[in-house]
Amino acid sequence: MKKVVNILTISGFMFLGAIQSTYAQEAVEKTFHQELKQRFIEGGPGFMGIVLVALILGLAIAIERIIYLNMATTNTKKLVTSVDEALSSGGVEAAKEVCRNTKGPVASIFYQGLERADEGLDAAEKAVVGYGGVQMGLLEKNISWLSLFIALAPMLGFMGTVIGMIGAFDSIAIANDISPAVVAGGIKVALLTTVFGLVVAIILQIFYNYIVSKVDSIVNTMEDASISLIDLLAKYKK
Repeated sequence: MKKVVNILTISGFMFLGAIQSTYAQEAVEKTFHQELKQRFIEGGPGFMGIVLVALILGLAIAIERIIYLNMATTNTKKLVTSVDEALSSGGVEAAKEVCRNTKGPVASIFYQGLERADEGLDAAEKAVVGYGGVQMGLLEKNISWLSLFIALAPMLGFMGTVIGMIGAFDSIAIANDISPAVVAGGIKVALLTTVFGLVVAIILQIFYNYIVSKVDSIVNTMEDASISLIDLLAKYKK
């Protein structure tokens, strides 16, 4: 959970730096929350609301994945040592009991391999490889949705920008005047939607990269541990 807090803290600082405006200081100083709320309202409830939904859903998926991956992390060296000792003292059943009492995908893979140990090393290896693929799928669950929100947020912001610019040109056409006062409102909305869309994408990208690196680390550990299990079974069969 400490890593989750660190990631959230880093994301918060990036969020502050990306959207804080140079107009934050006025005659009466506004808090960041008030400034953010004002800018959000100025951006319009349409696209800004959709971008906010993308942020909320993306964060929900990211936090769920981070918690799951941290819970899936196992002390592999300790598990291998325990399984080795169990095989030496109590055989396959004792080793299976160790795996049942250990959480994480590595222990689950070990259990599947031990289940097929009586059928030979080839059967045990096939069980380990097959169930390893299943565990990898569980680790990568919903990550594609997170990447979707990363791509969707800036596109929604750019769409809001285009619509804001169209509104600005409509104002010019109606007023038959190209003065800054006529177009300022539409351009401001356009820029705000772009900024918020990019900020959401940046925040979610940080979480995405962390999750992908965490998955890669666990998968590498699974593969290394699987080789260790097959070596233990080969030693046990001798």
